[in-house]
Amino acid sequence: MSHPNVRVFENPQQLAEAAAEVFAKETARSIRETGRFAVALAGGSTPKRTYELLATEYGEKDLDWGKVHIFFGDERTVPPNHEDSNYLMAHEVLLSHIRVGSTHRMRGELDSWEAAALYEEELVGFFGGPPRFDLILLGIGEDGHTASLFPRTPALGARDRWVVENRVEKLGTLRLTLTVPAINAARKVIFLVAGEGKAEALKEILECHADPYDYPAKLIRPASGPVWMADRTAALLLD
Repeated sequence: MSHPNVRVFENPQQLAEAAAEVFAKETARSIRETGRFAVALAGGSTPKRTYELLATEYGEKDLDWGKVHIFFGDERTVPPNHEDSNYLMAHEVLLSHIRVGSTHRMRGELDSWEAAALYEEELVGFFGGPPRFDLILLGIGEDGHTASLFPRTPALGARDRWVVENRVEKLGTLRLTLTVPAINAARKVIFLVAGEGKAEALKEILECHADPYDYPAKLIRPASGPVWMADRTAALLLD
């Protein structure tokens, strides 16, 4: 396999262990260089195991959690105690077990335009200007979406915003999401991809010439290049 930015693991557990290790290394590096670590978490089942490992295997002796600042890449338009909430998942498996410096959730219970504007304001306040995350964790869907940047949706065209509401017609819903410019400004972006269901999309994103508006993860091109961490079944179709 000739993809320098792709790391393949035998199974989802090994993937999660490696992702937790990278998270820890990036945290230590960032705190050493800038005194803090700002990370945007992904929702979904693949990163969930990574968060569980961080909560159980990386205590205060391993990581300076008090200097870690947690943000989110996207959110459903639901309250924080709703079973579909990305925040709730992260809270249950990670944030309720450790004490971080701060947690910044997207307010999915508000009108979506207001929630997007408030989160954008919060980002600019925290970063003192345009956001530049130390790390953004992402996944992909079988349709090639990432965060809540779905194929052929309005958010893909956002150029002067950091957070927007995004109408996803095929799901009949509104989502809140970081924009492509906000993600591409990050120092490091890591995609975590597991399962045979993602194999076709992963091949399209990495090896084919499909329109990025059909496979939005192709739009994620930070200066350092995204790092792809996949299990063997997800990487099955890669040359």
